Order: sequence, then structure tokens, then C-alpha cells
Amino acid sequence: MKIEMIPLQIHGDERGSLIALEETKNVPFSIKRVYYMFNTQGGVRRGFHAHKELVQLAIPVRGSCRFLLDNGREKVNVTLDNASCGLIIEPYIWHEMFDYSEDCVLMVLASDFYNEDDYIRNYEDFKARVTHE
Repeated sequence: MKIEMIPLQIHGDERGSLIALEETKNVPFSIKRVYYMFNTQGGVRRGFHAHKELVQLAIPVRGSCRFLLDNGREKVNVTLDNASCGLIIEPYIWHEMFDYSEDCVLMVLASDFYNEDDYIRNYEDFKARVTHE
């Protein structure tokens, strides 16, 4: 499975740092939705789904968390702990987020608006879809 991390250029000086996110420049898709997770309790796992068409870029703007990525043939664990590096999540990648630090703020940029029909929420359905593609 190809894991794509997007480096994000840090701009700054003695006053602080800034990262700009620009669609089709350092974000490889048009941004239709932005959301973020915070105050996630210890021991909680989130996600447990894949998308049929949606592409996402996950950025840990504060703290850290881990991702389990699964393409139906291979599973990979990825740690996100750098605000200047984002993880691309392609369609048909089952993903689960876990091991959140207490201060974690995970921001996700999405290529489309929320659409429940785009979700595959049952792992057995996901496995059946990816093994027949």
C-alpha cells in the first residue's frame, strides 16, 4: 500500500510560524469541507470506515495520533505527530484513528461535502468491495 505524506512548508520568523493550505498547490484536490477532532478521550478509537470517492488530508495541528490504514490486502500503522506533514487518505482505504495525545487536534480537509452514501461503515462490506475490484 502506498502511504502518501504531504510536506507542508512552514513560514515564520521570531514571531511564530504559519502554514498555508492551498487547494491544488499543496493540497492535491479541491477543498469542499474542513473538520477537526479534539478532546478525544484516552483509549477511544474513531473512524471505522472507508469512502467510495472522497479524498482526505489529515493534519495533526496539535499533538499526535495514530492511524490504521487498510486497503483490504495490507494494514499499515502511521503516526501523525508533525503539524507540517499531512496524510492523504484515498478512497477505499479503511481507516481508524487511535492513541490520541491529550492535546491532539486533528484537522481533516475533504474533497467533497458530507455524503452518507459515500461511506462504507461495515468492514465485511469493505472487504467484499475491495477484493472484487
